[in-house]
This record gives sequence, C-alpha cells and structure tokens, in this order.
Amino acid sequence: MSIEKKVWLISGFVTLGLALVLFKLWIELNHFDEDPTQLPDQASVDAYLQDLPNLPSYQVKTGIFIKSFSFTGASDVHVSGYIWQHYEDGVHDAIKPAEGEVGFILPEAAEAASGLIEEAYRIDQGGSELIGWYFEQTLRQAFDYTSYPFDHKTVWVRFWPGEFDVNVALIPDFSAYPATGPNDIFGIDNRIVMGTWERENTYFDYRLSDLDTTLGIGKNEYQTNLPELHYNFVIKRNFANAFIVHMIPLIVVTMLLFGAVMTVTRRPNLVERHDFSTSSVIGTCSVLFFVILLAHVQLREGFAGSPVIYMESFFFLMYFLLLAVSVNTYFFAAEAVPSLWFIHYKDNLIPKACFWPFVLSCMVIITAYNLSLKDSPKDEVGIQVQN
Repeated sequence: MSIEKKVWLISGFVTLGLALVLFKLWIELNHFDEDPTQLPDQASVDAYLQDLPNLPSYQVKTGIFIKSFSFTGASDVHVSGYIWQHYEDGVHDAIKPAEGEVGFILPEAAEAASGLIEEAYRIDQGGSELIGWYFEQTLRQAFDYTSYPFDHKTVWVRFWPGEFDVNVALIPDFSAYPATGPNDIFGIDNRIVMGTWERENTYFDYRLSDLDTTLGIGKNEYQTNLPELHYNFVIKRNFANAFIVHMIPLIVVTMLLFGAVMTVTRRPNLVERHDFSTSSVIGTCSVLFFVILLAHVQLREGFAGSPVIYMESFFFLMYFLLLAVSVNTYFFAAEAVPSLWFIHYKDNLIPKACFWPFVLSCMVIITAYNLSLKDSPKDEVGIQVQN
C-alpha cells in the first residue's frame, strides 16, 4: 500500500471517530437536567416553609394555567392564561380581595400598562371561596442563548402576595393538577402552538426574595426574606429547524472549500484537468467568505445583545479555514518557503488529508467547551410580570 493510501486511510478513520465523538457531545448538550429545587407535592412545600426563620401567618393556595405564549424578541415573551386562589372562610377573611381587586402581585412587567389582569370567576365552595383571574402580560427575561441550537429555556412567572403588611406565603394548588411529579407536565395547554419549541418540563419552586429593603413597612423581616412562589415551564428548541437553516449551509460551504483544496496540485495532467490556479482558489474563498458573512450577520441579528453563541463559533472556524486554504494555496504554488515541507510533501498531501480531521477536532473542542459551560453553576434570572 502506498504512503498516500495509508495517509488517507488514517484520515478517514480519524474523521469517523471524531464524528462519533461530536454526535455523542451533541446528545449530552441537548440533555436537560432537572432542577433539584422542584416542589412536587404539599409535603415538600411544608418542609421548605418549616425551615424558614419566620413562619408565615397565612398560606394561600395558588394555581396557574398557561393558555398561550410566544417569543416577541430575544428577551421578551408574551404569556396569557389563568391564575386562581383559594380563600378559606374564617382563616383568610383579613386578606381576601374584594371584587375588582387582585390577591397577588406579579412584579416587573416589561409593558405593565398594556398588560391585563381581570377577575374571571368567583365561586363559593362551601367554607371557602375560589377566585380566578385571566391575565395577559409581556414578560422580560435574560435568556441564555450560548448553547443555541441546543438551548433550553426556563420561563417562569414569579408571584408575590397581594398583602405587604402581613406574612403571607403563596403555596401551589397541587390538587388542581392531575400529577405534579418531577417528570410531569402540568399547568400548560396541551394544544398550545409551540412553533420551533417543544415542552420539556414544568414545576413549582420557591426562591427567597433578594430585596434589600422593607419597602418602608416597619421592621418586616419576612418581607425581605419572602419565599417567592415560581411556576416554571421548560422548553427546548427543535434542533432540526436550526440545523436546516444554519448548519446545512455551513456544511455545504465546507465541502466546497474541501473541493477547492483538492484541486491544489503540481502534476501537469491534474492541473489541466482541474484548471488549477492560485487565483481561482483564492477567488473561490473570496466568494465563500461573503456567503458565510451574510449568514453570520443574519444569525447575529436574531440574538442581538447576547454573548457569542455555540453556533456562531462555527462561523469563526469557517473564517479561519478560508484564510488557511488561501495561505496554503499561495505558499504551495509560489514555493516561497521551502522550509514548510508539510505543504509541499507529496503534492500537498498533508493539508488535504488533515482537512476533515482538523475541522471535526475544532468542532469537538468547541462543543466540549460549551458543554462545560452548561455544567457549571449559574445564577438564574427569572421572568417577572407586574399587575
């Protein structure tokens, strides 16, 4: 077997191995880890509240049902649905909202004036009263797009009690849902139009408020350490759509670039057959550069204000490849630097055979780095709305 065949055989095996590693990393990158703070039942809620330094004076069962949601921008999502609360006679008389009032606050809406929260029903259940409200709000959240197109989004609605001067804890109304376990999806319409997204998980949890003030209400320590009830629904992006829009053009351009590299030769019969010239290869790289640049600009416009995302890293890789192919072709044809033996060896064999292993190695490194960022702990930023 000739040296050329051995080199190409090694290149093929290395390329196949790196492709399998990349596929495995993509599966891991697309995996969602459950939040350990989930509250699946009433027992977990009681245990959480018992650990607080100040026990609440009132506990109000609160539920939510999402009818629709849509992303209106990179940081905005419009949500509509119903929120309800149970008020027991003789227990919650002091905090029960009158008609036209709302028993909760949804803080910090992006467009509070154009939002809507209105009473939908009020039902006497014999010993308690059920009050439900319909709401529509545009919510703002600092979404993390660094793993695009393998990103998961946790959209949550954050609740405050309607009373500030008394210790009130809102607790999930678990009885209103068929199942609320760690793997159950509840509180969101099954027929909701998700677009390019898929439902992944839903859950309730508590997070202590980070207020550094009592809002002027005397010495209310409970207010500065308020257990804020959150309803979370986790969605993941449909990878196929992003792959077709962004990844396939990159793959095609990479193949065209590889084809340009394969035309680099000094053998007279191949030069004539491939019509090889330095200017033709550099011209091809110039055309492909503008194709990649326009695609990159289109991608970046969709994530304005976001740090460099995973998919964007491949565009930087393509810029480097375009430059590397042009430089390789020039030095090979000009024979200006004889010390660069690996360029001239066996009619540019090493750059040709190393093309795909190098591309896939860079993709594996980029993917592994993004996976390490995903596994590292992060401070979560929530979606909040205001009445």
